[in-house]
Amino acid sequence: MLVPAKTKYRKAQKGGKKILGTAATGNTLKFGSFGLKALEPGKLTSKQIESARKVITRYMKRAGRLWIMVFPHTPITKKPAEVRMGSGKGNVEYYIAKIKPGRIVFEIDGIDKVSAETALQKAAAKLPFKTKIVNQV
Repeated sequence: MLVPAKTKYRKAQKGGKKILGTAATGNTLKFGSFGLKALEPGKLTSKQIESARKVITRYMKRAGRLWIMVFPHTPITKKPAEVRMGSGKGNVEYYIAKIKPGRIVFEIDGIDKVSAETALQKAAAKLPFKTKIVNQV
């Protein structure tokens, strides 16, 4: 799973309820010829990214190349079950990447259009927001 090697602070604040605006960077293809673009805001956990990566690599049979264009930096904390209120913030449970609409999540190259679209559709089923497949013009 994707976890930051070192962070400045172990725990982070939530930073509001909504992810506002559209992606200013990372909204065009950089490396591959096909990509999976987010259409809605959302939070991607490291487990979801890994699950989508596995689906794509399995379908491509390790032909071609895959780039993961997002990284989960934000720690999410959770308190144990049946613990009373107070006594500080919980421990870090997992990490998320905050995704704005328009952000490219995955890029692939080196395979034909039909199999690329099928692989990205299978990966899109693992993600918690609507996506669309984009290709280089």
